[in-house]
Amino acid sequence: MDNIITLIIASVAGVAVGFLIAKFFERNNASQLIKSAKKNAASIIKEANSEAESIKKDKILQAKEKFIELKSEHEKVILSRDKKISEVEKRIRDKESQISSELAKTAKLNSSLEKKSADYDERLNYLEKKQSEVEKLHRSQIEQLEVISSLSAEDAKAQLIESLKEEAKTGAMAFVQSSMEEAKLTAQQEAKKIIINTIQRIGTEEAIENCVSVFNLESDDVKGRIIGREGRNIRAIENATGVEIIVDDTPEAIILSCFDSVRREIARLSLHKLVTDGRIHPARIEEVVKKTTKQIEEEIIEVGKRTVIDLGIHGLNPELIKAVGRMKYRSSYGQNLLHHSREVARLCGVMASELGLNPKLAKRAGLLHDIGKVPETETEVPHAILGMQWAEKYGEKPDVCNAIGAHHDEIEMTNLLSPIVQVCDAISGARPGARRQVLDSYIQRLKDLEDIAFGFNGVNKAYAIQAGRELRVMVESEKVSDEKAAQLSFEISQKIQTDMTYPGQVKVTVIRETRAVNIAK
Repeated sequence: MDNIITLIIASVAGVAVGFLIAKFFERNNASQLIKSAKKNAASIIKEANSEAESIKKDKILQAKEKFIELKSEHEKVILSRDKKISEVEKRIRDKESQISSELAKTAKLNSSLEKKSADYDERLNYLEKKQSEVEKLHRSQIEQLEVISSLSAEDAKAQLIESLKEEAKTGAMAFVQSSMEEAKLTAQQEAKKIIINTIQRIGTEEAIENCVSVFNLESDDVKGRIIGREGRNIRAIENATGVEIIVDDTPEAIILSCFDSVRREIARLSLHKLVTDGRIHPARIEEVVKKTTKQIEEEIIEVGKRTVIDLGIHGLNPELIKAVGRMKYRSSYGQNLLHHSREVARLCGVMASELGLNPKLAKRAGLLHDIGKVPETETEVPHAILGMQWAEKYGEKPDVCNAIGAHHDEIEMTNLLSPIVQVCDAISGARPGARRQVLDSYIQRLKDLEDIAFGFNGVNKAYAIQAGRELRVMVESEKVSDEKAAQLSFEISQKIQTDMTYPGQVKVTVIRETRAVNIAK
């Protein structure tokens, strides 16, 4: 047991001695490492210091170079500014010298003007003196004449006027006597001419310019459906088309009255569709009128195309073709405008061929010479000038434009086509009895009535009906109240009374309608 303990103690002592020896060697190695690290750090610091010095020197050199460069640039800028300042100063000095010279000139001019003004004043005084002398001389002469004639100036003037009156009466009586003798000699011949012209006017076809159309019905029972309950259907048709519908005792027929033939045709076709379909109520009426209006517009274009094809005219602008088609529904003094224009175009082609000119160009000018009579909106420009402006706008040749504008001598003729168109227009429409002035002025009066209504705010539609004896005005309910509607009716009637001349009376009816629409699904 003791041996075991001794061995244990010996082993423990050996371990302790080994540990102490290891610790000693570790301390020696650490001190050596520290010494070597200190040496390395010192060398690194030394190298860093030397490198920093070299970098510092380089940066100082670069800064010096940059400073020198910036200094040179600054000096250049200063030099350029000094140069500009010197140039500005030079210009200012030049202007000052110029202004001084101008002031010297102005002073000289003022002095000369003062001299001239003084001279003029002297001359004016001299003239005033002379005028007073002349007036004194004139008065003395008048006094001498009064003494010689023993009459005053007023008495002499009265005697002169009386003598002139006697001479004028004598001359007038002689003129009247000769005129009466000439009238007696030519009375019978002039009476014959008047009778012939009257016969020709009466013989002109009335249907061309008629302001009414007759719509035939299968039976009188349809009239009730057209009128509708409390007249709502007939009012809807009149409001939508602007045509007055007259339902009277005429068997199986109603009358459509309107000065605008396009409106009458739209109303006639719409009635035909409504009667054929059998459904006649306000909503259906509005739908059919819209479709019919579109159909008429398409027909106008088709008529224009057929016309230009028949006459052999090519390359016409679509807007001009549309204007040619609208001439079908326009009459001028009793002549259908489209028939008249076609006739003028053919005559122009024949005359141009006889004279050795271009017949196609002549036909073109003849067809378009009256397009100014069919504007979509009313204008104060004469139809010849308006037609010329349209032709220029849509690319027609200058010869054609001049022929259109000059066919009523409103501008100067510049080519041979112009007199040809003028002559052919006269051949087609200027013979006695071929045209009627009265109906054209009547239609213009109806259009003027509608235009007066459109001149007021809130007016949506306006139709002259009953041969111009009534003006029916539809207003927008949002803009015009019931009280304003009554006031508007009075104002329109006063405007018509002051601006127009018309026989009889004109009734102004203002209609204000409100609608509430809902859809059941």
